[in-house]
Amino acid sequence: MTPAESLSLLFGLAGLLNPFALLIGAALGWYADARAKLIIAAFAAAALSVLIDASLNLSGVRPIGGYDGGPLAVLPFRFVGALLIAMFVYGIRKRARRKRK
Repeated sequence: MTPAESLSLLFGLAGLLNPFALLIGAALGWYADARAKLIIAAFAAAALSVLIDASLNLSGVRPIGGYDGGPLAVLPFRFVGALLIAMFVYGIRKRARRKRK
């Protein structure tokens, strides 16, 4: 695998834009009640998405994004993606709560 292929993989569906990490990060960001909890939410989303990928791989389903490396190689990129979406959703919810009051 060339470095260009690795970067597109890490910044694509296997890494930064992994749908499992983004959905879990968004859900945990919605229920976070403090900004400090967003880092915990992002780590949990990244770890859960790696576990989902590993379980899919063990059941014979190819991981999303189609990477051949280990799932821990994409963990930091999933963490960043989940953190960004959690911060975005947290901000939306905070703004909506402010307008309601």
